[in-house]
Amino acid sequence: MIKPTCYVFAFGVLFLMFISRAAADDPATPGNIRGVTRNPTGQPFPLVQVVVQNVGENTETTVTCGTDGAFTVNNLKPGKYHLMARAEGFETPDAVVDVAPGESAQVEFALIRTTQPSITKAQPGSLIKRLIKIYADDWRDRTPSGPDAAYRGYPAPVTNPPYPFTVWPYGGSPVIGQPNATSGPLMQALYAGPNGDAWKAANIQIYGWANTGWNASTSNNGRFANAPAAYAQISNSIQLDQFSLYVERVPDTVQTEHFDWGFRLTQIYGMDYRFTTQKGVFSNQLLGKDQTYGYDPVMAYVDLYFPHVADGLNVRIGRYISLPDIEAQLAPNNYTYTHSLTYTYDCYTQDGINGTFKFGKHWMWQVGLSSGCDAAPWTPDAKVTLNTCLSYTWHLGGDNLYGCANSINDGKYAYNNLAAYYFTWYHKINSKWHTDTEAWYQYMKQTPSIFGPIPAETNSNGAYCAPTEDRCFAPEWAIVNYVERQFGKKDYMSIRNEYFDDVKGQRTGYKTRYTEHMIGWGHWVGTSLLMRPEISFLHSYDMPAFSTGTKNSQLMVAGDLIWFY
Repeated sequence: MIKPTCYVFAFGVLFLMFISRAAADDPATPGNIRGVTRNPTGQPFPLVQVVVQNVGENTETTVTCGTDGAFTVNNLKPGKYHLMARAEGFETPDAVVDVAPGESAQVEFALIRTTQPSITKAQPGSLIKRLIKIYADDWRDRTPSGPDAAYRGYPAPVTNPPYPFTVWPYGGSPVIGQPNATSGPLMQALYAGPNGDAWKAANIQIYGWANTGWNASTSNNGRFANAPAAYAQISNSIQLDQFSLYVERVPDTVQTEHFDWGFRLTQIYGMDYRFTTQKGVFSNQLLGKDQTYGYDPVMAYVDLYFPHVADGLNVRIGRYISLPDIEAQLAPNNYTYTHSLTYTYDCYTQDGINGTFKFGKHWMWQVGLSSGCDAAPWTPDAKVTLNTCLSYTWHLGGDNLYGCANSINDGKYAYNNLAAYYFTWYHKINSKWHTDTEAWYQYMKQTPSIFGPIPAETNSNGAYCAPTEDRCFAPEWAIVNYVERQFGKKDYMSIRNEYFDDVKGQRTGYKTRYTEHMIGWGHWVGTSLLMRPEISFLHSYDMPAFSTGTKNSQLMVAGDLIWFY
């Protein structure tokens, strides 16, 4: 049997390889072009396409203006550029500008209607008929790809699809400088309808997905026999993991000219509510009734974007997903169907305020206050909690370090009141391979002993304290690594390995060390169906933890299907 120290040693070698690599110098300072398009009345003209041609190299790119008519084209080599603004029913004005190193060239387009204006016609049929056509075109790869939107920062290291993101993710804010790329089948059908222009002008998105999963496992004793593995805890079953509904407006953080705002309201129904539930928010479904399926308003917040603070400041207020982690609660934001133990037993959501400051291309800093992990401000478990995170990106966006002190308070035992410290490294190996590594240390003080008279919180565990202690310090630490390989535009492979030490058994209910090894596959049908089969092997070293504490090992084959709308 391979000892856990071997895994720690392997991770150590990987880390030493990383720190020994010399940072590459940035290339010569590029310039950029900023501009605005206006309609015949002089008002900003949203969603106009602007074609930017490098005169010397005969290359071009296309960007789409924001809802304020503004556009920015970054990372341009110094030289002469020819620009053309395109909008159906309008003449195509053009301009020639010179881009100097490190400078910003300005341009403004005033669009004039053609003699016989062309009006965008709504596609015939009902919303349902338009949706059916959109799905059919998508699954046959007939949907035309849109132009690359302007981006403020390093080039995106990976692509979506097949991966769940394009730039290395962080929580508590939209990625400052990244355009909003959400436009699911429902919004496409609405855009093609009689009120399509109004929907575009409002910049409000409605979308979501249905996520169902299945598993076949060697654990079969009890209702949640696969636990402490997550999320597929009911063994040998098919389940509705989550049906989600998003209504949101994303602030335009690419532009640097004016204040913008956004919001998000996210609802989920399914078995995954058991993991996202916040005490005090519809929590009786879980804490009082222990329902298998339930509802959770998992996100409800506003975003306020201030472009002139640093290189952009976003302030988020409300209930939001906890900041760190490679993985996320919402199904499409993950490489795989199931989750690592490392992710399963940390903080999920917080209520509070969080500020995200961007400093150039390299640095990002976050600071905020919340009511603690998974506890609403009006519950007795709530505690004034500080969080702060720092991110550094280099190698032209290929590498990122993200460190977080996610919940700083007294650390005393309460509902999921975890004092937690995270460190994540994202690394692009080449155009096909990348890897993500996350480690954390967390604890709770004065945790009730499972052998003593003090009861633990509902849906929580006590600790394996010394026989003479009624309460004790309960720490745990974990490390997980993902290795990702892309196979074309629709397929990718995921390999996950982790080590988890539940030192006092407070997180999983078992005082033991765990390892997990998983290999999975992701396959897209168009951009609206994602299938993710996988196989995993988990082992607990110090006591049986699987199949309701009767088995040390668990082999599981699982998978899911996500249908986007």
